[in-house]
Amino acid sequence: MSEIRYPIITISREYAAGGRSVARGLEKNLGIPFYDKDFVKATAAASGYSEEDILQEGEQLSRAGRFVTNLLNPVTYQSSSDNIFYAQKQVILTLAQKPCIIIGRCANVILKDAGVDCFRVFLYADEEHRWSRAEEIAENGDADLKRYLSKRDSMRETYYKTYTGHDFGDVHDYDICLDTGKLGYERCISVLTQIIEGLAAK
Repeated sequence: MSEIRYPIITISREYAAGGRSVARGLEKNLGIPFYDKDFVKATAAASGYSEEDILQEGEQLSRAGRFVTNLLNPVTYQSSSDNIFYAQKQVILTLAQKPCIIIGRCANVILKDAGVDCFRVFLYADEEHRWSRAEEIAENGDADLKRYLSKRDSMRETYYKTYTGHDFGDVHDYDICLDTGKLGYERCISVLTQIIEGLAAK
């Protein structure tokens, strides 16, 4: 019997919609690695930036930051965000040589453009669910939670638009979109597991 060959799984998500929870569940069910901290370490090694820089700029970009970059020189100037993105892109393409799960970082578009077989997931939820989840995560510090959530959404949307030219959350960029607030993480994991196992069995 031939070995099951799962596609690369990319998970794009709204902030606090449970991307990592779903990824860990799929990792357990399918037995393929979910790259999180290891991804950050690999990007830091490839780019020369610190892991802290990767975490801060690896998937976030403000409109003001993009404007300044374009103003300085859109042809020759490369910001730290640009350099980190290109390093992340190479890490994604390297990891995608074997089945794995990659969260965010425009991996869905990067892999599709590279002709890599992948299953692209988008997770979203209503604001009430995301506020509750964001409160649990507690990454907002002293900032107002609702404003922090809005800021993270805006920066993620700007980053995605800048490096893919696509609108964040456009259904055409994904194979399936799931409401984690309505369905719950466990049901989302179960649904995705069944679909991906079915795809691998073809």
